[in-house]
Amino acid sequence: MLRNFRSLLREAGVKSPEKWTVRMLRTSCVSLLSAHGTPIEVIALVVGHSGTHTTERVYRKQLQPVIRDGAQAMDEIFGSGMGVALSGDPEG
Repeated sequence: MLRNFRSLLREAGVKSPEKWTVRMLRTSCVSLLSAHGTPIEVIALVVGHSGTHTTERVYRKQLQPVIRDGAQAMDEIFGSGMGVALSGDPEG
């Protein structure tokens, strides 16, 4: 399989195809999908996992943009300051 994969890379004009592995392609796929905002459930299905647990565990570094974006969204919703009122009353 690796030989065929590298042969395809050569045909595609990829530099140094001997340095690439199928695993790197999967990791790149997860990174690109994650950076594009694809939900973790969809990414898990694309890479062949039956649920998100394995995807989250194996690809946690590649999923960081999703986690960071989620944290940014929470900051926008609730504010990033310590004095944010969580009740409906703006005075706290």
